[in-house]
Amino acid sequence: MRTYERTHSWLKFELDLRRASYRLWRALGEAQSKCEHIAGVPLRPSTANELHRLYLAKGVAATTAIEGNALTEQEVLRHVEGKLKVPPSKEYLLQEVENIIQACNKIGEPILKGEPDNLSLRKIKDFNRMVLNNLTLEKGVVPGKIRTHPVVVAKYRGAPAEDCEFLLERLCEWLNGKDFRATEDMAIAYGILKAIVAHIYLAWIHPFGDGNGRTARLVEFQILVAAGVPTPAAHLLSTHYNLTRQEYYRQLEQTSLSGGSIIPFIEYAVFGFLEELKNQIERIRYQQWDVAWDNYIHDQFHGKTGQPHERRRHLALDISEQDDPIPLNKIREISPRIAAYYASKTQKTISRDLNELSKMGLIEKTPQGIRARKEIILAFLPKRRMKIPNESGEEPNS
Repeated sequence: MRTYERTHSWLKFELDLRRASYRLWRALGEAQSKCEHIAGVPLRPSTANELHRLYLAKGVAATTAIEGNALTEQEVLRHVEGKLKVPPSKEYLLQEVENIIQACNKIGEPILKGEPDNLSLRKIKDFNRMVLNNLTLEKGVVPGKIRTHPVVVAKYRGAPAEDCEFLLERLCEWLNGKDFRATEDMAIAYGILKAIVAHIYLAWIHPFGDGNGRTARLVEFQILVAAGVPTPAAHLLSTHYNLTRQEYYRQLEQTSLSGGSIIPFIEYAVFGFLEELKNQIERIRYQQWDVAWDNYIHDQFHGKTGQPHERRRHLALDISEQDDPIPLNKIREISPRIAAYYASKTQKTISRDLNELSKMGLIEKTPQGIRARKEIILAFLPKRRMKIPNESGEEPNS
């Protein structure tokens, strides 16, 4: 008998899905459907790149914030874009973030090339090595090396050090085995289950001297991408854990206290993942709506030449960029090119241009100001105004 069998009897390497509720299976099916939807969405390359950067920053900020990193999501995004500078006192925070960015990129490349994606002991060690790269660590902690000492996190004691390597090998064998093999039409759903289970077991085993949580979330990311989850969506579990951090820790603690019952944690993770997927789809839909509206404006001006028509077309496009109605006396200020167009014009010219755009059905005048009538191209939702959260999580005003 190995030591862990006495001290960590819940490490059974089994998942009884007969105990899963219909709500969990429904959520898994819906999550798979939404992932497939996101994967097939046509976007301009610039828009797709913007979303990749945004959700990479969200995921990286989340997985490091859970461990106490103080850099904000906006700061991480600026770093992804190569625009962030930090004082020497915060360089270690930036290094933590950079390690996760590099790891995510390294994980994605071989999968996209079609290389084998099975989990292995070597991969898990490599992930931990990447997580801890160039960080100042406590004595005895070696990046990518299994710990040789006991660890306690909050009230939880990690698996016996002498069993950690054996447990990781057994975990990899289980995850790569028949229990998580699915038909192609269920690959993403089973991938989500597999990723969450891997996360839980790595948290239970706690095989490294440091970086276990980040390593577990990288393993989760790797499994999701390998299962076919689009990379922007593969960051969403980390985002959910961070947004519900107290519940995340409570759920992890309960899995061991309950003798290894992991269905509640799976439900917590899947339901949160699904909510984040819905938010992501709303953002993507907004981007598509924006592209379609710009194309519609250009179509409305097709064949109309001359400076007045060019000015009105640009005015319609720039009004469309604003979240809120624009007061009439602020129209000149909405963009540099509009300011240039009207620099030598009177207010009468602005009013005439706005009236023309109103006749074309592109804008409307409201008590709050001028707004674009973007909803007219929503063919199947003619009475609904779409809203998405901005980067702070708040909805724009209608």
